[in-house]
Amino acid sequence: MSIKGKSGRIKRKRAIGSSSLDVQKRVIRAILVMGAVALLIIFFFGDHGLYQLYNLKQERAHIQEKINELRKEKLTLEGEKTKLKTDYKYIEELAREKYRMAKKGEKVFKVIEKKKKD
Repeated sequence: MSIKGKSGRIKRKRAIGSSSLDVQKRVIRAILVMGAVALLIIFFFGDHGLYQLYNLKQERAHIQEKINELRKEKLTLEGEKTKLKTDYKYIEELAREKYRMAKKGEKVFKVIEKKKKD
């Protein structure tokens, strides 16, 4: 690699120095690539990364569904509350079916079904 001339040694040192520059460039390039990979990993999987964002969106959708279900249940319960306050026929029907109550003079029959043998 040496070129003949006035300063053969200097040119050799430059050749050796240029190879160390190549090594330095490779090391710098490797560090930059590893830094870029680390940043990509953080971007996708970090605390505020895309994966976390995706999970939060799914959790938000699930919670929103639960909120909608609870709102429907609230409306149903408010309707039943209104019926229990005002509709005496509904109260009587509920007492008869759920609590097996009867008026004076009425008889309550309990139907027992036979179990089928397999």
